[in-house]
Amino acid sequence: MSELILHITGMTCEHCAASVKEALLSVPGVRGAEVSYPEATARVAAKAGTPVTALLEAVRAKGYGAAAGGGACCGTTPKTESKLSVAIIGTGSAAFAAAIRAAEEGAAVTVIEAATVGGTCVNVGCVPSKILIRAAHVAHLQAQHPFPGLAKHAPVLDRKALVSQQQARVEELRHAKYEGILETNPGINLLRGFASFEDAKTLVVRHADGTEKRLTPDRILIATGRSPQIPDVPGLAGTPFWTSTEALIAEDTPDHLIVYGGSVVALELAQAFLRLGSQVTLIARGSLLSKEDAAIGEGLKAALIEEGMRVLTHTAVQAVRFDGKSFELETSAGTIGGDRLLVATGRRPNTSGLALERAGVAVDASGAIVVDDHLRTSVPHIYAAGDCTHLPQFVYVAAAAGTRAAVNMTGGDAALDLSVVPAVVFTDPQVATVGLTETQANKLGMETDSRTLTLDNVPRALANFDTRGFIKLVADKPSGRLLGAQVLAPEAGEIIQSAALAIRNRMTVQELAGQLFPYLTMVEGLKLCAQTFTRDVKALSCCAG
Repeated sequence: MSELILHITGMTCEHCAASVKEALLSVPGVRGAEVSYPEATARVAAKAGTPVTALLEAVRAKGYGAAAGGGACCGTTPKTESKLSVAIIGTGSAAFAAAIRAAEEGAAVTVIEAATVGGTCVNVGCVPSKILIRAAHVAHLQAQHPFPGLAKHAPVLDRKALVSQQQARVEELRHAKYEGILETNPGINLLRGFASFEDAKTLVVRHADGTEKRLTPDRILIATGRSPQIPDVPGLAGTPFWTSTEALIAEDTPDHLIVYGGSVVALELAQAFLRLGSQVTLIARGSLLSKEDAAIGEGLKAALIEEGMRVLTHTAVQAVRFDGKSFELETSAGTIGGDRLLVATGRRPNTSGLALERAGVAVDASGAIVVDDHLRTSVPHIYAAGDCTHLPQFVYVAAAAGTRAAVNMTGGDAALDLSVVPAVVFTDPQVATVGLTETQANKLGMETDSRTLTLDNVPRALANFDTRGFIKLVADKPSGRLLGAQVLAPEAGEIIQSAALAIRNRMTVQELAGQLFPYLTMVEGLKLCAQTFTRDVKALSCCAG
């Protein structure tokens, strides 16, 4: 017989102590157990050879923390190191990146999810939207392309089949990248339920059946993402409007789709449905992509109008009516009717149900969690990553933040560097940006120089018979160092990373102009645009050496 002492965390009353005692007595080999709530300890009398790990796991299974505290009276005690416990609220990209890294660092990780595992990107965001956009692009090319030697024809659409194929790929990736990891990584456990804070140390997880479980992990990561923001427009509530979630899985194609919004999601889905055969009217409260260089929004607006979309910018929706079949919107540009309405006016952080005030976690005016470059919130042992924070809302930023949060939660030191963040809007032409716009640089007091190269100067665009768009480079005038790039072009998303690397490596536009770029590629346009700082590219040979 031996006596073991365990340190217990998470107990809040004598009832907790009784629960821990009951758990310990259920372990084979245990002959007695005394648990002290005030001292946060358990003294266990057990048959020699009883695994300490079994005792710890029994306590943890009840939702409490446990660590071996040593033995007493009977000589040698099995030495067992207690794992750091990490609870992660959410199962999206930030959450999984953090869970995998924390488990690699030796932590015992619990991920908590009330809805579908995988978060926004794989389920209702990046993956299904890009499949929809790709299918719409192929449909568009069947009817509209620049080669008279190829017959054009209207695409025959089976929207139900497209959605089925799309969702099959979503499920495949969700299993491969999320569910499969839960099945194969013993360091990560999934707890089903909705988590909220009871206090800074305690999470309450409410299960679907109404029961609750309390966790007192050593570290907590909040990674709950965002949801569509619905504007307060009279008459809108209660109507069957779409958000992006419903639009992506809709098995019908609207005759006339009204899209309310002027940013990424609105633009991508509006063009996709236009190309799948819907008449589309897009209503934006300001200019398109208003946070970008003004030329980007204007150029994209022109491309969408040329393709057949009605685009109303600087237009307010004043009221919405639905008569059972059709929507009617009162706007500052007149009344607009359609059979479907897609609302895509931004996304709000999923923080309202977490009771963050009980933990003392600070949020900004929008409800987004404020974090520092180490992903620390205002509470030392609580971290946050992904779209629920005030950081840029990109899945690759979320994943990077999750990894760094895990490093820091497990005793490391990793900062999230957001000085160079490329971004892509998957319209056609695509929008891709990185670094500073000219306006942003000037506001920072920088003296700038910039050049804009239209795509009729890029050989690959000429070969494609598609010269819509431009490449703009912004440089620090005194040094020539590249500060930013804004691209409106087919495949702009494949171009921008070269500019990002140039900025990261503090290259000058002269150095960029001297690099070797493969001919005929769209990314060669970066080199050509860089050359316009000192030369007239129209006077160069085709390879622009």
